[in-house]
Amino acid sequence: MSNVFYAPGDARAAKVNELFARIARRYDLINDLQSFGLHRSWKRRVAAMAKVSPGARALDLCCGTGDISFALARRGAETTGLDFSAEMLSVAAQRQIHLPSPISNLKFLQGDAQQLPFAENSFDIVTVGYGLRNLASWERGLEEMLRVARPGARLIVLDFGKPANAFWRAVYFTHLKMSVPLIGLLFCGNASAYAYILESLKHYPAQLAVAEKMRALQLANVRVINLLGGAMAINYGEKPAAAGNPG
Repeated sequence: MSNVFYAPGDARAAKVNELFARIARRYDLINDLQSFGLHRSWKRRVAAMAKVSPGARALDLCCGTGDISFALARRGAETTGLDFSAEMLSVAAQRQIHLPSPISNLKFLQGDAQQLPFAENSFDIVTVGYGLRNLASWERGLEEMLRVARPGARLIVLDFGKPANAFWRAVYFTHLKMSVPLIGLLFCGNASAYAYILESLKHYPAQLAVAEKMRALQLANVRVINLLGGAMAINYGEKPAAAGNPG
């Protein structure tokens, strides 16, 4: 593979874990730089789409340093943030400790998004931000999201997308190929860690395929919200009352 941090199949998890161990301490800074701070508004939009109600239980998969987890908890959800990377969770925990106003309805847990340690029908909200693309099987990730979701639950995916417009897609991919690795080199000392984004996106079918999989899993009200002309995207679906478990 052309990127040291990308590997297919069974080797994927170890490579992704190595990647995030390297960048955890600078992850938030570089997210701000590479997205011009826009990722913050996109994550807030995910939290708003979750429609948190009193007593709701939320699960934020691949939670990283906790942006979406914090947003859901601030809206009143009893929130669990789950991530594979101990280093990313350490940053999230430190952020929680140093909040000006304590958040007691949030806990962080290390675990595998493809083998969730929760029973069926456990959560009213299941989100994943910039994580589905990093799983060895993004399809399995969606199936697990559905399994642990209660009937009526909202399932929301935020990730890099593939713009439909060929010119804009070329501009965007050039940014990911040139500018983003340069930012990674300057501020993290590792260009390959951020060149990984484009490499992983090449192997990820993005928003339209995620929507198709959601429909195949019989989710209701499936929709795609394209951001920045499809450079980013939010996939949304709801577990219907009569939904069965994925096979």
